[in-house]
Amino acid sequence: MPDVDALTFLTLGVLLGARHALDADHLAAVTAILSREPCLKTSGLIGLAWGVGHTLTVVGVGLVLIAFEVTVPPPLARAVEFAVGLMLVGLGLSLAVRMIRDGWHAHEHEHGGTRHWHAHRHRETTDHEHDHWMRLSARPLLVGMCHGLAGTATLALLVASAVSSFGGAALYMVAFGLGSVLGMILIAMVVSLALVMSAGLGRQAQTALQGLAGLGSIGLGLFIMAGTWLNIRPF
Repeated sequence: MPDVDALTFLTLGVLLGARHALDADHLAAVTAILSREPCLKTSGLIGLAWGVGHTLTVVGVGLVLIAFEVTVPPPLARAVEFAVGLMLVGLGLSLAVRMIRDGWHAHEHEHGGTRHWHAHRHRETTDHEHDHWMRLSARPLLVGMCHGLAGTATLALLVASAVSSFGGAALYMVAFGLGSVLGMILIAMVVSLALVMSAGLGRQAQTALQGLAGLGSIGLGLFIMAGTWLNIRPF
C-alpha cells in the first residue's frame, strides 16, 4: 500500500506548482508570448515549453543547493530577479515591434459627418505562417528557465526545512515542477482562447488586448527591476 502521507505531500507539491504558475510575472511573460500570434493549436505547446524550462532549473539547481547545503547569496538572488524584470520588458517591447511589423496602424474615416479612427493590419491572417514547433518552443523554454532560476533559492530552502531525505526532496520538487507544467498549459490555453475570441469582436478588440499584454509585461518588468534595485521584493 502506498504511504498516504507521502501521496498527500506529493499531491500538495503538484497543487502548489500549479498555483505557482499563476504568479503575476509568469502570466505576464506567457501572455506576451502568446499575444505575438494568437493560436489555440500552439498555445498548449507554448505552455508546455515554459513549464519544462521552469522545471529543469527548479529541479536541477534546487537539488544542487539542497545536496551541498548551500544558499544563494542575496546579491545574486536580486540580480536574477532583476534579470526577470528585464526579460519582461524585452518581451513587451518585442510584442510591440511584432505588432508594428505586422502592419497594425490606424486611419481616420468619416461616415455620416462623424469622424473616427479604425485600426487594422496588412497581414490579416497568419495561420499558414506559424513557425516550426522547435522555434515556437525556444522562447517560452528559455523564459521558463529564467523564471525557475529566480524562484529556486526560496523553494530549496522551504523543501530542505520540511523534508529530511534527499530522495524525498527530489520527489517533491519534481511534483512541484509537474504541477507548474500542467498549470501553465491550462493558463496558456485560456489566454489564447481569450485572444482568439477577441478577434470575433473586431480587430480593434484583439489589438487592444495585445497592446495591454505588451504594456502589462513592460510595466511589471519595470516594477520588478525597481524593486530589486531598491532591495525591495515586489511580491
